Formats: sequence, C-alpha cells, structure tokens
Amino acid sequence: MKYGSKQYLFSRYLKPFFLISALLIVGISMYFSNRLANSLAEEEKKKIEIWAEATRQFILSESPSEIDFLWRIIEENSTIPVLIVDESNELISSRNFREPKKNTEAFYRKNIERLREKGSVITIQLSDTRQYIYYDDSLLLRQLYYFPYWQLGVIFFFMLIVLLAFSSSKRAEQNRVWVGLSKETAHQLGTPISSLLAWVDLLKLRYPDEKLIDEMSKDVNRLRIIAERFSKIGSAPDLSLVSLNETLGNALHYIAQRSSQQVAIHYEAQEDDTFLYLNVPLFEWVIENLCKNAIDAMDGAGNIYIEVHKLKDKEVAIDIKDTGKGLDRSHFKTIFLPGYTTKSRGWGLGLSLAKRIIEKYHQGKIFVKQSEPKIGSTFRIILKEVR
Repeated sequence: MKYGSKQYLFSRYLKPFFLISALLIVGISMYFSNRLANSLAEEEKKKIEIWAEATRQFILSESPSEIDFLWRIIEENSTIPVLIVDESNELISSRNFREPKKNTEAFYRKNIERLREKGSVITIQLSDTRQYIYYDDSLLLRQLYYFPYWQLGVIFFFMLIVLLAFSSSKRAEQNRVWVGLSKETAHQLGTPISSLLAWVDLLKLRYPDEKLIDEMSKDVNRLRIIAERFSKIGSAPDLSLVSLNETLGNALHYIAQRSSQQVAIHYEAQEDDTFLYLNVPLFEWVIENLCKNAIDAMDGAGNIYIEVHKLKDKEVAIDIKDTGKGLDRSHFKTIFLPGYTTKSRGWGLGLSLAKRIIEKYHQGKIFVKQSEPKIGSTFRIILKEVR
C-alpha cells in the first residue's frame, strides 16, 4: 500500500481516537463526580440526622432558650427536602419541596412512597409515639450526579463540531489542491500540445500518404482532450444533450484500441437509445478510468462487460463489470477517497475524481454494486435520463 493509502488510513483513525479520548475524559469525570457525590450524600445524611434530633428535642423541650437554639438548627436546613409523617404515614409537615398548586395531597403521598422505597428515612422516638422523617437528595447533589452526563453531551457536541470543521476544512483543502494541480497541468500541457499539432500539420503537408502521421494526429488530439479535461476541474462544466450509445461507444473504442488483445470489452448498444445531459470529455474520462482500473485488476487479461439498465424515476444505470481480483466489502467506500490505492504506481485520485465528476457535475451516483475476491467487481453509475 502506498504512502497516500497510509496517510488516508491515518486520518481515518483520527475520528475513533478523538471519540475514545472523549469517552475516557467522561469516564474519569464520572468516577470522580460519583466519589464526590457519595461523599456529599454522606454529609447530607449526617446533617439530616442532626436535624432530626434537633426536631425531636424541639418537640420535647420546654426550655425557651433550648427551643430558640433548636429552632435555629431546624431553620438552617434550606437545601435538603424533608417530609415528617406520623405512624399512619400521614403528612405532618414538609420542608424544601416545591409544592404544586393542584393535587397537593397526591403529590406528597407519591413522594412519601418514593422515599420510603428508597430507604431515606429516620425514626424519631417521642415519649409515647413515633414520627418518621423522609429526606431526599438536595438539588446540588442531584446536579452533581447528572453532571457527567451533561459533560458527555457537551463533549460529544464539541467533538462533532470539531470533526465536521476538520472534515470540511480537509475537503476544501483537497479541492483547492486538485483544482490548482489540474489547471496547472492543463496550462503546462497547452504549449507543447499546440507545438505538436503544428508539427503534425506540417508532416501531413510533406508526407500526405503516410498513415502513421494520422495515428500521431489522433494521439496528439487525445492529449488536447486530456488537457481540456484537466482545465474543466473546479469549474462548472457545460452539459449537452447527447446519445448514451454514441458516448459509451466512443470511450470504449478508444480503450479497446489501446488495450491488450487479451482484454475483451463487451458492449451492445441499446435498441432504444438513451439521451442524457453530459459533459462528454469528463464523462468519457470516468468510463475510461473505470475500464483502466478493471484492466489493472485483471492483470491485463480478462473480460469487461458494460451494460445499461433503465430504472424507475427516469434513471439509467451503467454497469461496468470485470473478471478481476475483486474487492473486500470493507473497501467499497474507501476506494473512492483521495490517496487510497493498492497499485504500485499512481496517486490514488482516479476514482475520487470519477466520483466528483459523476456526483458534483452530473448530480448522479457512482458506487461498487457488487464485488467478490478472485471473481470480479461491478461498478454502477446512475444518471437522470431525458425522455
């Protein structure tokens, strides 16, 4: 695997790394928050026990000075919700509860039952009777318990923004590099191609019967088309209504003329021709790129089948099937990412550019329809048909 592929894999694992880091941070935070919450719960339990004893002494005391002191202790509890009930679980008094305007009795019965099941109860033994104090966690303690979950949400939201920004920035940077490289390539090719065209015209004048000059002319003209393709990357291409039969036929004829005789390309033009809005040079580039990849996958020997299917919603599917090495399912999407290649040469940009041409410029789709190792692969292009 080349450097570009390794670079892609490295960037691919950044996302799970960030996710694991975020979960680790939240896990540590939850651990320490729970320890702090448990310590605070113990402190609140001690406070409510002191409060319960102060309440018992307040009920039994007859000394005005003691009553005043105990009342101050009772009043100091402004955070812990408390319910005092008798032996029949009938409410005597409450403290620090937000009482609803309606169904007050049902509200307190529900809370008495909830706290009784929770086990948050202290018994007050009076001279001839008993009272029970039910207490709940304070608002601060409840917030402390939920803090790690809020923190998880905040970190997740932050990581989502960072990843989206990172992906967007990375795509924008890649686009700028591709566009700059493509246009510079087209610019650099322009001068020598113009010179070659002039030399070919001169040779035709001097040797009008030489057939090799016609072949040279075709190849030079091909270079001109390639330069034109590069110049269109990054710009909105002009689309024209064309015959799919004719466009595919031209692209496949060019590939067949320049492929090994051990490669057989099978395509039958449709009886009912399909017409699409295409940028012909760019679309032919996609077809040629897929066919060249298929030839590489077959090590220069095998069969390529091109089939056209009409789908629902005025769509047409173009399948390019080969009898090559095939792909693992895990690579169905990664092969379209820039820099990913398993070949010993090339930049790993062919399929990425093909995807860009089909999806961005033609509003279509391109994907691996089916593939099996050692059997072959089928790539599918879906475009809108004009009827």
